[in-house]
Amino acid sequence: MQTQHLTFSLAHLTVHRVDFTPDTFVDTDLLWLPHHHKLSHTGRKRKAEHLAGRIAAFHALQEHGMRCIPDIGERRQPLWPVGWHGSISHCRNSAIAVVSKQPVGIDLEDIFTPQLGDDIATGMITATEREVLDAAGLPFPLALTLAFSAKESLYKALSFAITELPGFTSAQVVAITPHHITLRVNERFAPTLAGRHYQLACCQRDQQVVTLLAETLQPR
Repeated sequence: MQTQHLTFSLAHLTVHRVDFTPDTFVDTDLLWLPHHHKLSHTGRKRKAEHLAGRIAAFHALQEHGMRCIPDIGERRQPLWPVGWHGSISHCRNSAIAVVSKQPVGIDLEDIFTPQLGDDIATGMITATEREVLDAAGLPFPLALTLAFSAKESLYKALSFAITELPGFTSAQVVAITPHHITLRVNERFAPTLAGRHYQLACCQRDQQVVTLLAETLQPR
C-alpha cells in the first residue's frame, strides 16, 4: 500500500500522520503486522485503515526508541508497551497516532457539512452546549465537529476508567476556542471522574480537525 508519513506538533507532543492510497492495498501488506491473522475476516477498507493506523503508531513508538507494533486487545483497543499510552485515529485516507507516558487520546474528523451539523446536533450536545458553541465565534459546523471530536478523544484517553460506552451528553463543552476545548464530565461518563474538567488541544488542517487530550485539569 502506498503511504506517506509526516509529523506535526500539538500540545507539545509529536503527532504522526500517514496518508494512504486504499486502491493500492493488497492483503499481503498485512503480513507486516504480527497480528495480521486477527484481521482475516475484516473488509478490505477496514484492513487498509488498520494498517495505516499501525504504521503511524509504529513511527510514534519509534520516536521513543521502541520498534514494535501495537497488538489488538480484547475490546479491539491497541495494546501499547508497558508504561506507555497511545491513541490512533483515522479518517478517509489518513491515519494519525501519538504516544505519551500519560493517558492520551486523539481524534481526526472531517468538518461536518452545515446540513449534517443541523441533523445531528440535538443528539450530540445539550442546549447549554449549543449556547457555548454559538458564542465561540466559529462557524457552527466547525465548532460542532470540534465538540464531537473532543468527546471522542476524551473517551479514548479515559477508557481505562469506564466500563460502558458513554453517551455524548456524559461530557459537556464548557469552553471552546480555535485552539482549545474544555469538557466537564458527569457521573454518566464515570462516577469516579464526575466534575472533572479536561482541556484538549485542537487544530484545523484543511477540511479536517484534530483534537488531543494530553493533560488534565483539577476538579472545579
